[in-house]
Amino acid sequence: MAIRWLFATLHLLALGIGLGAVWARGRALQAELDAAGLRRVFYADNWWGIAALMWLATGLARAFAGLEKGTAYYLHNHVFWAKMGLFLVIFILELRPMLTLIRWRRQVHRGEQPETQAAGQFARLSVLEAGLVVLIAMAATAIARGYGFPG
Repeated sequence: MAIRWLFATLHLLALGIGLGAVWARGRALQAELDAAGLRRVFYADNWWGIAALMWLATGLARAFAGLEKGTAYYLHNHVFWAKMGLFLVIFILELRPMLTLIRWRRQVHRGEQPETQAAGQFARLSVLEAGLVVLIAMAATAIARGYGFPG
């Protein structure tokens, strides 16, 4: 019983961490990207990544390790599949910013100033991703209340 509570808590905390982190990353990408600005971007991006790992680990355990309602409950729920689709959209949108920020980190580590022309686009993507996280939260609360089953 306590493990279910712990995983549910961590899953919910990941939502808050992720939403705050992706929003902060978007704001940081709009600011001056000097050394301090890049540190803010990387810090927020690190927390965005931590949240994603928390969502994956706790979500998989809750859905498929018998910690919650059971695998059949989730696999037969249309809202669950919509939630997974939203997560996939975020992942696809995140590929380019993730890879670019990894490259920027390497450049900064070598003492170079990265080319940051894509920062504005990544800031807009971060805002879009924040909106998608809100939709995921709405889907999660619908699933928890039994919405999404056929007929």
